[in-house]
Amino acid sequence: MAPTETLTAERILEATEEVLRRHGPAKATVVDVARALGVSHGSVYRHFRTKAALREAVTKRWLDRTSERLAGFVTEDRDPETRLRDWLAALFEAKRHKAGYDPELFATYTVLADESGAAVADHVTDLTVQLARIIATGAESGDFAAPDPTASARAVFQATGRFHDPCYAREWQHPDIETEFEAVVDLLIRGLRPQ
Repeated sequence: MAPTETLTAERILEATEEVLRRHGPAKATVVDVARALGVSHGSVYRHFRTKAALREAVTKRWLDRTSERLAGFVTEDRDPETRLRDWLAALFEAKRHKAGYDPELFATYTVLADESGAAVADHVTDLTVQLARIIATGAESGDFAAPDPTASARAVFQATGRFHDPCYAREWQHPDIETEFEAVVDLLIRGLRPQ
């Protein structure tokens, strides 16, 4: 970083992500982040009071990328069933892509997510709210029979956990995983339809 550039929280988070990729969560330090930015570690602490706060912010940033990508499905002008199917497929693909594209960083974020209870809880809440909005739209149009869209959203999210919870990442490369995903989604959609 050139000395004349302004140090921002975003720059720190970008550098922290690189440091975590190189050193892993056990060895990465705030001093490493500061060194990568060409600043003192005190400069980093002015933006993030503690190492834990910095790690929580990096985890939140990582999770927010997925939430932001999925948010577009909520307001699309298509039928609720297609939006729900596409939202679930996009969630699965986003998580699978992160695990396969950069496995070291994914492993790092898995460790950080275990430490970052608030960031993970907020992420799950955000995703459940998105699902609830899609399901509520389906209930309003008569496509879904869901008297409580929020409860239905939680059930759908939990039922599809195998396809987005990082603890299942090893299974995501299995040759039949797409077929298994489609079978679960079909079952859930049938359960949401009016009888």
